[in-house]
Amino acid sequence: METEKILCFASMIVAGLVALLFLLDLILGIFGRYIALDILFVLGAAFVIWQGVETYRELK
Repeated sequence: METEKILCFASMIVAGLVALLFLLDLILGIFGRYIALDILFVLGAAFVIWQGVETYRELK
């Protein structure tokens, strides 16, 4: 596997974990009730995942 694809997958996995963590925080309030911050982190992680998918499609 090429280095670019490995880095692409790694960034998507990390962004997925960040999105999951802050989505759970938004729902359950684990780290406090900072709703705007949770939403921004989820949107940022979703953007990184989207960019990773587009980059992976371009590397094919």
